[in-house]
Amino acid sequence: MKHRKKGRKLNRDAAHRKATLRQLSCNLIREEQIITTIAKAKELRPYIEKIITRAGEDTVHNRRLIKRRLNNDLAVKKLFEKIGPRYVERPGGYTRILKLDHRKGDGAPRALIEFVG
Repeated sequence: MKHRKKGRKLNRDAAHRKATLRQLSCNLIREEQIITTIAKAKELRPYIEKIITRAGEDTVHNRRLIKRRLNNDLAVKKLFEKIGPRYVERPGGYTRILKLDHRKGDGAPRALIEFVG
């Protein structure tokens, strides 16, 4: 039974899962929309939304917390200069997931995750 088990394993160990979410987050911040599998997109959504909520207030503490989470200076800079201020008034729901076709190679269901507005 899977009671009280939060999150998806994505067929990875913990370190690989953390690295995958970190890389997906940096790519989403840089490109503002990415195509990935549905499972990864659903797992990425709460991860990135917590980061964007923090980026709404530009303090040294928030910058350090997000830098530790993303480990990418360019992503942190863009997050605090462009993306964070865009969503200051919005009370959450910064991303949307749109289902796409299946991937040609292995038939995995794909999704587009992007920032709203």
